[in-house]
Amino acid sequence: MNTIPPHPIAVIDLGTNTFHLLIVPPDTTSSVGFNHVFRDRRFVKLGQDGIERISPAAWQRGIDCLCDFRKALDQWEVSQVWALGTAALRTAENGTDFIQEVLAKTGIQIQLIDGLEEAAFILKGVRLAVPFTQEPSLVMDIGGGSVEFIIANATQTFWVKSFPIGVTVLYRNFHFNDPIEADQVHAIRRFLEETLGSLREALIQYPVNRLVGVSGTFDVLENLLEVIDGDDRYQVLDTGRFEAILNEIQVLPFEERLSVEGMPEYRADLIVVAMLLIDAILQMGKIEHLWVSHFSMKQGMIASLMEKGSA
Repeated sequence: MNTIPPHPIAVIDLGTNTFHLLIVPPDTTSSVGFNHVFRDRRFVKLGQDGIERISPAAWQRGIDCLCDFRKALDQWEVSQVWALGTAALRTAENGTDFIQEVLAKTGIQIQLIDGLEEAAFILKGVRLAVPFTQEPSLVMDIGGGSVEFIIANATQTFWVKSFPIGVTVLYRNFHFNDPIEADQVHAIRRFLEETLGSLREALIQYPVNRLVGVSGTFDVLENLLEVIDGDDRYQVLDTGRFEAILNEIQVLPFEERLSVEGMPEYRADLIVVAMLLIDAILQMGKIEHLWVSHFSMKQGMIASLMEKGSA
């Protein structure tokens, strides 16, 4: 039987691919003000059949997941829960209906946020995990429906933008064969070159030499690349073999990607387009250093709640 901490709070991040639940009690002995007591991650893939409309199968997966989250919230006697919906829910034409059904069945009220609000929570979480200096870094959070980019240092945010080019979008629009064909790879590269023009200009104005990746594909890269530094909140990766691994993976069919050491089954379908996206950013910014933050939007949400004194 779990010991219930006093007045735990919870946040739910409803992404296009993944729903996350994080429950924490305030902890003044922790350097960030809290410690995780329970977390759950479900690969709901809400946008699997397109982010324009939630399909019946994805809808049911989402409802089932949030009903399970409700049970966990009750078990831990959570005093407050904050649920935020991102790209898939703000894009899908039936997203509002989904939100209403969730409220009716679970009592969880989902708030939609735009890409810039999402980026602000991401940066707040990353700053709790990663040591920043006065040199700007590029923070990148790859979602299923959108990708958030933030150029920031320890005290300032220089540039922020959300692009609707998440890995589910790239996969559905470009990855038609498995293994992916050369013309599809070229099409992705051309698309990113055209779409990310404002990011390229920002990187000229604010040069960076460090990419800080958040969650998802970056967690997989921890398994595929050598870890050269870090702790339980962040990892520094050796990018020396990134290109070689990308070249190896993109010629493998799905079944063979599953057998790659360190490749989770739930990432094997989207890993090729995700790594092509990361490669485009590394090349665009001529970035040599790759860090992975283990804190993300969820921790930023928790920190925001605690700053408001809501805990």
